[in-house]
Amino acid sequence: MSLPEDWLERLRRSLAAAPDHDPDHWHIAGQPLSTLPAARVAMPAALRAAAVLMPIVDRPRAPTLLMTARAGHLRHHAGQISFPGGGIEADDADVLAAALRETREETGIEARFIEPLGFLPDQVVLTGFRITPVVALLRPEFTLQVDTAEVTEVFEMPLEFLIDPGNFRPVRRVLRGVEVTLNDLNYEGRVVWGATAGLLQVLHTALRRET
Repeated sequence: MSLPEDWLERLRRSLAAAPDHDPDHWHIAGQPLSTLPAARVAMPAALRAAAVLMPIVDRPRAPTLLMTARAGHLRHHAGQISFPGGGIEADDADVLAAALRETREETGIEARFIEPLGFLPDQVVLTGFRITPVVALLRPEFTLQVDTAEVTEVFEMPLEFLIDPGNFRPVRRVLRGVEVTLNDLNYEGRVVWGATAGLLQVLHTALRRET
């Protein structure tokens, strides 16, 4: 299954122009939180605001998603496949500023190579975070300067890989006593699960939406 020729236009139409922090619109594991009442009950009372950048590298032959593998010693989500990002700090002007700062700190990619496109719905995780995803185009002229204390690998996954629903594998997991179905992906031996897989599920829906 190939990427639609109008994938960028579809994506622009699907993204929000500003972050939407309304709890009624939150997602978990790529699904609306409203459809998983047990997860809502298990959610910590206070969630830390975080932001991630979902960079689509505008490669001449075909677009790719730039992703990272988190270092194994980190306190949260150690060793998992992720996007550049982290907690929003007090001196961050807004969600976008936080995502750009974290991207620069983790990968060395400068903001001048990044064109923000819009926002996906907030994704919440039972470890206590509310993540706002910023989708952006990344010019391929960027250079990497990876912070190896936080990131062990930076790689690119073809955006086309997300189009085929067969690449998502439903897996039942118990998170903090709540059983949820996660749609994992396995790309070249890397297992993408958790919040990142949830973000990719939402992006998959946006890319396939025709109107």
